[in-house]
Amino acid sequence: MLVDGDWKTDLGPYTDESGAFDRAETSFRDWIQDAPDTKFRPAAGRYHLYIARNCPWAHGAALTRRLAGLTDVVSMDIVDPWRENEGWEFTPEKDGCTPDTVNGCDYLRDVYVAGDPEYTGRVTVPVIWDREHETIVNNESIEIMRMFATEFADYGDDGRELYPEGYREEIDRIIDSIYDSINNGVYRAGFAESQKAYDEAVTDVFDALDYWDGVLADQRYLAGDRLTLADVRLFPTLIRFDECYHTAFKCNRQYLHQYDNLWPYLRDLYQTPGFAETVRMEHIKDDGYYQGEITPIGPGLDYGRSHDRDQLSSPNETASRPS
Repeated sequence: MLVDGDWKTDLGPYTDESGAFDRAETSFRDWIQDAPDTKFRPAAGRYHLYIARNCPWAHGAALTRRLAGLTDVVSMDIVDPWRENEGWEFTPEKDGCTPDTVNGCDYLRDVYVAGDPEYTGRVTVPVIWDREHETIVNNESIEIMRMFATEFADYGDDGRELYPEGYREEIDRIIDSIYDSINNGVYRAGFAESQKAYDEAVTDVFDALDYWDGVLADQRYLAGDRLTLADVRLFPTLIRFDECYHTAFKCNRQYLHQYDNLWPYLRDLYQTPGFAETVRMEHIKDDGYYQGEITPIGPGLDYGRSHDRDQLSSPNETASRPS
């Protein structure tokens, strides 16, 4: 992590006194907004996204960028998924990674210092950078996702409307629910340092998966008949579940592919244009969750197999209004 702009070895995730995983708060929380007198206004070519392909939080931001049609509006660089004592590194010689095309930095920590020379905190992805003010705007994944889904509507290239007005309260309710129980729940299980903390976390994970498996028996997407930001938020966790979380994070009560509805739902999302191209399983597994270890062979899943979920609704249908 950085302390007053100086790099210190990051000791990794932290737990509280009970042994439960305690995720650190993000630090940059400014907002890109299409409004007068706003410091950060949307514009083509002004903003730049930094991600790592193994990180599910960065995956959500990159996927929203793609689905919102912003690939030619917001540029993007990809750090090496293999992290050692120096933190996230730019290694353009590695397949699927890029140099820092904006700031020319060797490490992501240097981007943080360029944005705030006195920064104290962890160096995380995703990060949205403003070329005009030469600073970091935001490094909170869900806020970046919401900005991409709303504030760049005039710039997107035929992008999907992922966060429609009138349904945002319901979408936010779902996002909040799946964050603690599933998105962060797998980390709570994987990094627990007491049996009690692990038991509570893994129970939350599978209780939530059981619930959503039931919901998805009758509707195509989490919020109804329409693909929304809630589905985009859940996808990065689901695509990693059987490949990583089941083994590495001890979420092993059952595999995701053993669920009657969640497994076809995941295949439905994966086969939706824009999703599969954001998945680099070799970054996720070999250099990510099993870094420096023997990589488990995994269950050999076929994400391209027919799912038949289109009979539940059309992806172009209007979502039913939340109650």
